Amino acid sequence: MSEASSEQSETRHSRAKRTVFAVCLALLAAALAALGTWQVERLAWKRDLIARVDQRVHAPPVPAPATPADWNRVNTTDDEYRRVTASGMLANDKETLVYASTALGPGYWVMTPLMLADGTSILVNRGFVPTDRRDPASRREGQPSEPVEITGLMRMTEPKGSLLKSNDVAADRWYSRDVAAIAQKRGVSAVAPYFIDADAAPNPGGLPVGGLTIIQFPDNHLVYAITWYGLSAMALALLVFILRAEIDRGRRE
Repeated sequence: MSEASSEQSETRHSRAKRTVFAVCLALLAAALAALGTWQVERLAWKRDLIARVDQRVHAPPVPAPATPADWNRVNTTDDEYRRVTASGMLANDKETLVYASTALGPGYWVMTPLMLADGTSILVNRGFVPTDRRDPASRREGQPSEPVEITGLMRMTEPKGSLLKSNDVAADRWYSRDVAAIAQKRGVSAVAPYFIDADAAPNPGGLPVGGLTIIQFPDNHLVYAITWYGLSAMALALLVFILRAEIDRGRRE
């Protein structure tokens, strides 16, 4: 092969590599822009969610879904954090302690079945107790034996455990409010598929402490969108630079 032919072959090979690189840059820029657009859509969805939840939290309470037919219609999108009220008898002998870390320090959520007149039940998070008051005997005043009315926020079940620890049902150690598992462990039947976070209405003796629900939705989508769009713009700028260099090289050849 002559020297001229070798140079032409090398030139074609180099041009092919630059073309492939340019195509990859174009695809990368498009993918990054798509991610940015997705984050913009997520931003709109998140702000709509926050607005809807805020409206539910501050709305007057409505009767909690209390029949199996109503339970079938319960869903996170429409019912999470809805203010509800329910009346019945607290089955204090069936309470379950779920580990909690709150603004008041570490301790437990007191989860107690509320037995309704029709034989169904709703698990109620009555509130927080510190570690040294986990024994029900240390807070007997807060365990009423008469009918009660509970007002609070509907919450969806938290199956299996927390992000870091799984529930140990056999050992009765709980790190999340898994309605079905807790009900089965305590022998409670016909239980609603959600639980109620009791509001801040004081309990006799001061415990449990309700009204500690944290309603917070991370809203970083705008930052993510700007980041993805910025990276897309950088990829496009590099692509333009390469194309201009290729055009200049073609003019010189």
